[in-house]
Order: sequence, then C-alpha cells, then structure tokens
Amino acid sequence: MTGELRDHDFVAVTEAAAVAAAQTMGYGDRRHSDHVAVEAMREALADMAIDGRVVIGEGERDKAPMLYVGEEVGRRAAGDLEVDFAVDPLEGTNLCATGASDAMAVLAASERGGLLHAPDIYMDKIVVGPTARGRVALDAPVEDNLRAIAGAFDCAVSALTVVVLDRDRHRGLVDDIRTAGARIKLIGDGDLSTAIAAAVRGTGVHAVIGTGGAPEGVITAAAMRCLGGEIQGRLSALSEEQKRRLAEFDIEDPDRIYRTEELAPGDDILFCCTGVTGGDLLRGVRFEGGGYRTSTLLMSLAEGAIRFVETIHRGDNRGPVFFH
Repeated sequence: MTGELRDHDFVAVTEAAAVAAAQTMGYGDRRHSDHVAVEAMREALADMAIDGRVVIGEGERDKAPMLYVGEEVGRRAAGDLEVDFAVDPLEGTNLCATGASDAMAVLAASERGGLLHAPDIYMDKIVVGPTARGRVALDAPVEDNLRAIAGAFDCAVSALTVVVLDRDRHRGLVDDIRTAGARIKLIGDGDLSTAIAAAVRGTGVHAVIGTGGAPEGVITAAAMRCLGGEIQGRLSALSEEQKRRLAEFDIEDPDRIYRTEELAPGDDILFCCTGVTGGDLLRGVRFEGGGYRTSTLLMSLAEGAIRFVETIHRGDNRGPVFFH
C-alpha cells in the first residue's frame, strides 16, 4: 500500500479548484468563490480511479451539498485504491473575495483511517517546524514556549515571528507574545498556509499559535507529517452548536491534546495545495495568453519528497510560452 497515493494526479485536483476560485478573485462574494472551488474539486475527484471518502470536508451533509463529510468520491470501481480525504477547496475564502494574498486550494489524502475525523468546531493549536519540534507544549505559558523556540533556533525571543489569527478571542494571547518580546504577524484568514510556512526555513515564520478550525488542524497535521514539523491541538467548542457536534462524536476526554501523529496517523500521506492568490509560499493563478499558470506544493510522506510544481496550461497552442 505504502506509496501508492503518488500514482494518482492530485495536482490536477487542487489546480482545478484554484483556477475556478481565481476567476472570482476580488468580486467580494466569498460564498460564490467557495462554491465554484468546491464544484471544481469534486468534479476532478470524480474522474480519479479511486474508492474515496471525505473525512474532513465542507461540513455535514445537510449543510454542504458537495464534498460533505462522509461523501464518497472517485470512480469507486472494484479494486480501486481506498483513500480518505481532508479537503479545503478554498482556504481563505475572504482572501480570495478581496484579492488578498495566501488563498489556496488544499487537500490531504491517506490510506483508509489515516486522517482523524474531527468535528467541525474550533481547536486550540500550536504549530512549529522541525527545528523546534518536541520543545513546545500546548498548555505551557506563552513565554516558556517562545523561549524554547528561540533556543531551538539559537536566537533571541525578539527575533521570532509568531502568526496569530486576528480575532477578539486572541487579545490575551497577543498581549502575552508581545510581553515576551516576540514579533506578531496578525492575519485575517488562512492559518493553514502560515502553519506550513512555520515548517519551512526562510519564510520568516517561527510558530503559529491560537484557536482556529479543527478540520484545518487535521490538514495541517498531514502537512507536518510530510515536513517533519509538529502540531499540538485540543478540541474547543465555543458555542452551543459546537458543543452539540462535539457530543455527537462521543469523545471520552474533551481536554485531550492531540499530537501530529494522532491527527494524521497514516503511513501513506499526501498533501497538495495550489495557490489561488499569491503569497509567501506559492504564487497565485496567472491568466495569460488565453491559458493560465499554476503553482503547487506536493508532498509525499511515503516517498519522502517535497515538490514545487509549476504548470502552464496553454489555451492557444500556437502562441508563445513565456517562462518567467
């Protein structure tokens, strides 16, 4: 089984969603942007010779007509590879709608049972790259974690940059980080892309801390398995509706801290994301010469490979191709 996922063209799946979303960029309608991305990704998955199911998706079946949790995807013929998917057809819907950076189309895939089926609620998280792996603890004081990260990088706390979602719930966290002396990058959306950036040297991001979506936490864990980074997360229900969802999952210990290998325990994990709008990690979709150009990050745990895939889709085969 190990390594079989790489035989399938998942790049085409995230490319399809990214291109569809990019055509709506800046229109100010985030729901429409998300809808076209979902449709495009679903159509691309339907053409694959796999027996797939969605374990992290757009929500429950009655609220998400496409790519809902439990939806079966692929051709599903006898003998097809069984695959579990965690998908976010448009990570950063507001970013796409406003033309801001770091929107992207994302999927993680694994063998059956290789990705945690997490409820669509919030999760308290801390994410670091390979350099600081094993040195942080979700429940440790912010100052202690930042000192540990600085020690791993052999630098002062003041040299660190921590990404935090710009939300009212993070006011205390922001104060603690600033008191400790680290820099903060506040973002409106897109904590998944910044989590990946934390695991890649040269991006200037050293950690991501705060409360975000639990589904995104599982997808982040898949990326961290491939990159050697670490995420720790605890499910957090911030509303009565979320408390109901948590109860439906019959979780024995609601205070449990999930580690990277518990959120994404698979042996054959693949992570793929394509830029919609440009950012620190990937360039966005560029429409040129009647065609378009995409930038994709593809990672395989089993293969131990990380690829940046630049693809030119020619709309007019008679026209020139510009490599830039």
